[in-house]
Amino acid sequence: MRSHPYPATLRRKWSADLTSAQLYALLKLRGEVFVVEQSCPYPELDGRDLDPDTRHFWLEADGSPEPQAYLRLLEEPDGTFRIGRVCTARVARGRGYSRRLMEAALVEVGRRVCVLDAQTYVADFYASFGFMPVGAEFIEDGIPHLRMRRSR
Repeated sequence: MRSHPYPATLRRKWSADLTSAQLYALLKLRGEVFVVEQSCPYPELDGRDLDPDTRHFWLEADGSPEPQAYLRLLEEPDGTFRIGRVCTARVARGRGYSRRLMEAALVEVGRRVCVLDAQTYVADFYASFGFMPVGAEFIEDGIPHLRMRRSR
């Protein structure tokens, strides 16, 4: 197991196993990053957080129960996995937390097909995990994105 310079505890739960306090903290972090920080009013609550096949991954900095980084893994009806809502609290950036979450989620995905819609400025980050752009850049909620796919 690789040592991380910024200790944090990885948490992973199915939607049904989340406590209301955990769900609230995760949604709060997502709102702070995607809605407030990025000045992007959009329907962040899309109805998928409580789907039975939804998995939530997050990191808590040792000593604090507040999530510092988050990722959501969805299983689509066709068996494809979708990674989304990858975010890190402003105070926790630069610690490799998003990388740790991606590694954990991709272990779970295994060799199955996985897709995501990346904000264009972080497409290289996702490419480092084997994701390749599929199609042209598109605008979602005023932010340039690329659809990306990983097939293994």
